[in-house]
Amino acid sequence: MNSTQSIIDLAKKTIDLERDAIANLSHLLTEDFANTVQLIYNSKGRVVITGIGKSAIIANKIVATLNSTGTPAVFMHAADAIHGDLGLILEDDVVICISKSGNTPEIKVLVPLIKNANNKMIAITGNNKSYLAQQCDFVLNTYVEQEACPNNLAPTTSTTAQLVMGDALAICLLEKRGFSSKDFAKYHPGGALGKRLYLRVNDLSSQNEKPKVELNTSAKKVIVEISEKMLGVTAVVDNDKIIGIITDGDLRRMLTKNEDFIHLTAKDIMSENPKRIEEDAMAIDAMEMMEEHGISQLLVEKDGAYAGVIHIHDLIKEGIL
Repeated sequence: MNSTQSIIDLAKKTIDLERDAIANLSHLLTEDFANTVQLIYNSKGRVVITGIGKSAIIANKIVATLNSTGTPAVFMHAADAIHGDLGLILEDDVVICISKSGNTPEIKVLVPLIKNANNKMIAITGNNKSYLAQQCDFVLNTYVEQEACPNNLAPTTSTTAQLVMGDALAICLLEKRGFSSKDFAKYHPGGALGKRLYLRVNDLSSQNEKPKVELNTSAKKVIVEISEKMLGVTAVVDNDKIIGIITDGDLRRMLTKNEDFIHLTAKDIMSENPKRIEEDAMAIDAMEMMEEHGISQLLVEKDGAYAGVIHIHDLIKEGIL
């Protein structure tokens, strides 16, 4: 396989095989899947997910997905479980065992030990007739016709099917719990995605200077105010009510039209009815307003009074834009 085309052809074949296997999963769903969702939802404990080899890696990912969507979950390696980690399983926990064959030695040792503690068990397996499937309360069938590996050996298609089944489980539980975007933000506070969901305008504008001038402020003082506050803009206010806005662009236009601007005031330079946003609005809403109107700053209000400026650079710095 030396040519570019042969490499691309093999990649396409791999993708097609895995695509077809995933599509077939929907035909393998039974009442056991719905019963599993109900069992986990009603459980007072956690979900303990175990496996060995590549299945253990998939188990880790499913654990992460469940935790991030409101279902407490922990990973337990099947090999470590029979050497002391069984103590991780608590009385009300639901255990999910992942195994393509369902007949690995570690699984055969582990399953009776879990059953002795009376924990409910779910199998994610590609073999409905396996030891694991026969011993579990519910079975989620992830049968695949063949691996993407040319030798039909390396876990590829089968682990993809396991992962998709885990995602389906997590999403059904998410919906059943009424898990909202606010809940998601609570579990993802550090990343840009989380910031989009919880960061408010005031969180950013309160860190900036608050440039403002009066209607009769001289053009020279307007230039000084914009330069000193370094936001490229100033609000024009009357009794702390926003009347207008002056930007760097307004100053450039003023200088182009007037050789002598000493007699000009803020009223002569400003743009009226500027775009503005409430300080308790979401930062993502500010970004959308800036994008829609092609501007770099928004004036911020609180209860109708001027409260500051949010700049597009604030959004970039936070990773929102």
